[in-house]
Amino acid sequence: MALFALAQTTGTTRPTFWRIGHIGEAVFYYLAAVAVAIFLFGVYQRVARYGRGEEDWFERLDDLAGRIVRAAKVVASNEKQFDRDLYGGLMHAFILWGFLTLLIGTTILAIDMDVYRKFTEYVLGSKDSFFVGDFYLAYSLVMDAMGLLFVVGVGMALYRRYWVRNQRLWGRHTSLEDDLFVWTLFLLGVGGYVTEGVRILGTGMPGFEDVSFVGMFVAEVLQAAGVTEATAAAWYPVTWWSHALLALAFVAAIPYAKPFHMLSSFANVVARDEKAGKRLPGVPEDASPDEIGASSIDDFSWKQLLDQDACTKCGRCSSVCPANASGRPLDPRNVILDLKQYRENVERGGEERPIVADGGTSVIDSETMESCMACMACMDACPVDVEHLSSFTEMQRRLTESGQMDENVQDAMMNIFQNGNSFGDPERKRPDWTDELDFEVPDARGEDVEFLWYVGDYPSYDERNRKIARSLATILHEADVSYGILYEDEQNDGNDVRRVGEEGLYEMLVEDNLAAFAECDYDKIVCTDPHSYNTFTNEYPEMDDDFDDPVYHYTQVVEELFTSGRLGLDGTELDYTVTYHDPCHLGRYNDEYEAPRELVRATGCELDEMPRNRDDSFCCGGGGGGLWMDFEEDSKPSEERIREALEDTDAGAGVDKFVVACPMCMTMYEDGRKTGGYEDEIEIVDVAELVVDALGAEERVKVAA
Repeated sequence: MALFALAQTTGTTRPTFWRIGHIGEAVFYYLAAVAVAIFLFGVYQRVARYGRGEEDWFERLDDLAGRIVRAAKVVASNEKQFDRDLYGGLMHAFILWGFLTLLIGTTILAIDMDVYRKFTEYVLGSKDSFFVGDFYLAYSLVMDAMGLLFVVGVGMALYRRYWVRNQRLWGRHTSLEDDLFVWTLFLLGVGGYVTEGVRILGTGMPGFEDVSFVGMFVAEVLQAAGVTEATAAAWYPVTWWSHALLALAFVAAIPYAKPFHMLSSFANVVARDEKAGKRLPGVPEDASPDEIGASSIDDFSWKQLLDQDACTKCGRCSSVCPANASGRPLDPRNVILDLKQYRENVERGGEERPIVADGGTSVIDSETMESCMACMACMDACPVDVEHLSSFTEMQRRLTESGQMDENVQDAMMNIFQNGNSFGDPERKRPDWTDELDFEVPDARGEDVEFLWYVGDYPSYDERNRKIARSLATILHEADVSYGILYEDEQNDGNDVRRVGEEGLYEMLVEDNLAAFAECDYDKIVCTDPHSYNTFTNEYPEMDDDFDDPVYHYTQVVEELFTSGRLGLDGTELDYTVTYHDPCHLGRYNDEYEAPRELVRATGCELDEMPRNRDDSFCCGGGGGGLWMDFEEDSKPSEERIREALEDTDAGAGVDKFVVACPMCMTMYEDGRKTGGYEDEIEIVDVAELVVDALGAEERVKVAA
């Protein structure tokens, strides 16, 4: 209170431009104007460059005010930085909040000096200032506290980068600009306190400056080191100009180097698509084959170009990418930054090259894109909402249109085109899985049903997954659900067809499936496969405005049957310890985590969670066409995931069953169980099979199988 009592005196402030002089002040304002002009010109160049990109497929700037508010919340809370990384979240929060406070404080000082004082002098005839008294003391306290937070945050960044050498911070695109950026921030923070300490010592250590506790500490250290008041006063212009010139140089450099991410990242969060990855951009109806996909850098949309500039090189996407972890030639960060580097080289007059091709002459190699599993882990981990999958899809489409698709994928696409399924089996065999059941599966084409059950390719044709189809049919039959299937009129859903770049085939499948749906009288759609669930929910409505049917994954429907009492699982106790794998397309894509878990618990099983679960789940490797490809892998994603279940869960080797809720996951994990040598250690089961076991109807399914 004594300090603030001093604030009532008119001398409670600090001298502005102390010992700088009028000429120095004029020079500073001139340099500041130049720095701001260079900054604005650089920002203009960047924005103009985005304007040369293609128009984005989705609306990015509707409800702009709401978007800005939501983006401000995301950025201010640092919620994305805290995900998976408490240290990184705290570090970035300290830097961000400290930097913003210092920026606001500098702006307040400029308003007082250049607006308020001038206004009172020339309009009111008295040269007043609000930068005195209580306001000055509160200002000094907050600025010192938040500035210290800023320095601590930058110090944490330096420690992680150079002492710990966090692996994800280093890579092909790590360069001198990264060093300059972090060290400039550090020098700005420390230099501000040195300048403040020299001023306090040089002005006689006024008592009210105790509120500037860091600056006062620096002044006391200098004094203890033998620096006199006169020496400090003599040093002050040097320290002030050093700090001022570094700050102005930093401002001018922002649009031309890594600091631009401070602006582009926020803009990227503002322009984000909440369904990014869940739905993919389409192709113009009049586009020729040569115009489909990314042939040149200008074929990317303005948002995709902004993605490139928003990337901060943090490596979070690389650290969670299952393809990267498995030794495949895909690093999501490098792909985005390779495209940015190529764009900048072309703008400087460099040679143009194909964006993506096989053979090493392109910006991105075809095998790199083929490695993507479309799991969206990279996008979920990205703190600035870079939409990797959107750009990846454009390159996948170019490979498809130029005939460079993986041979196995080509075969699968031809099978789908000719027979409506990736197995190449005749359409008439699609309902053969029903033949062994001792009850009739209703035909939705001939009777009114509540649920139109879209079975999917793997539950229809793959022998292991047919057990899942029969289990789910048994559940629906036991619960007396009104349902039916399309029999041979069902076609592949197209979700993964689209994600390997076959947009034309995808559109054909959408048309065929919607036509089949239209011939049926139903209320809701239920899917066995999360991939079908995703594309019906998020992409089919983009293709047909009239398609707005409620779509469910089967675990959601069965969980509702259980909670409503239509499925008699009360008192059931299966004596298994199990772990559950979140499928990417059910969990990370569509935020459904609870329904499968509720069903697992309802069976009486002890559920032991995987270390990487829910939105942090690790992909099985089957998405994005991975189910149809063969890769040289250090360790298959499916093998790594089973290892995690048996070694990293609390139960460890005591886990009896590895539970899935996706036919593709079933296929990948059955394969991983064999290739990883886990056949005798764990069993792969689907949630539907577990429920049937609990219902006591397992024997019925086994006999049928």
